[in-house]
Amino acid sequence: MGKHIVVGSGQVGTHLATKLLAQGHDVTVVTRSGGGPDGAVKVAADVADQARLIEISKGADVLYNCVNPQYHRWLTDWPPMAASFLAAAEATGAVLTMVGNLYPYGPVTGPMTEDLPLASTTPKVRVRTKMWTDALAAHRAGRIRVTEVRGSDYFGPGATDQSYLGERFLPALKAGKTISLTWPADIPHSWTYLPDVADALIVAGGDERAWGRPWHVPSNAPMTFREIGERMAALLGRPAPKMRTLPWPLVQAVGLVSPMIRELKHTRYQFVAPYELDSSAFQRTFGVAPTPMDEALKATLGA
Repeated sequence: MGKHIVVGSGQVGTHLATKLLAQGHDVTVVTRSGGGPDGAVKVAADVADQARLIEISKGADVLYNCVNPQYHRWLTDWPPMAASFLAAAEATGAVLTMVGNLYPYGPVTGPMTEDLPLASTTPKVRVRTKMWTDALAAHRAGRIRVTEVRGSDYFGPGATDQSYLGERFLPALKAGKTISLTWPADIPHSWTYLPDVADALIVAGGDERAWGRPWHVPSNAPMTFREIGERMAALLGRPAPKMRTLPWPLVQAVGLVSPMIRELKHTRYQFVAPYELDSSAFQRTFGVAPTPMDEALKATLGA
């Protein structure tokens, strides 16, 4: 069994650490507060402190970057943390396994594959792009080993209130109330199940075939908000839920007082046109399929 350092204990890091522990690995979870699942070594540390992260990561086989600063803080929070991860990976030899996302591709037409250019010009997204390109350059120079795992919008047990299928969606559905949506109800969209993200990270960190390139998390075929709501309701034995989409000017008005809502303008393109993640490369290379959608939705519902 190996030694694994999981930095971040949010919706991805918690699933990842729990799965690694279940496999019998030695797991250290690093957060500002020192939290993490039972069975893990829990360390309170500032991830931007390079010397501290290097010390924590000594002897590790894999170092996972599962940190997720709030979107409006990416410009300030990411650069020092990214530098710290690179320094720790280089100093210790641990495989740096990064949680990425699809934002750097920007608006695209057709299914997204890993060979698309990172074309987004949004300043905050360019920070994420630089994180990957800097890490890849270090890999190609032989200084580190790195891979990045990218998923679409997350859902599943433990999803935060930022999940569009989480606290914004489930309570109304379970109560039989009208679901208020930020985005149109009938646009196909790819969704990525949180336990599948954790599984993909474990595979990518431990298989040298994954190193030196990004991968898309195995994800099911796109579904609309309405299709997901109807399927969830059917699993609960209830009628299809009613849905309403909030007018975009109203969302913009709320953004005047909410930093998170204000940032939605940068990702609106993902929800007003079909948004499809192609994960066939990971599935074909590693023989890993996404969790069947009904199984994932049942777990999300707690059913």
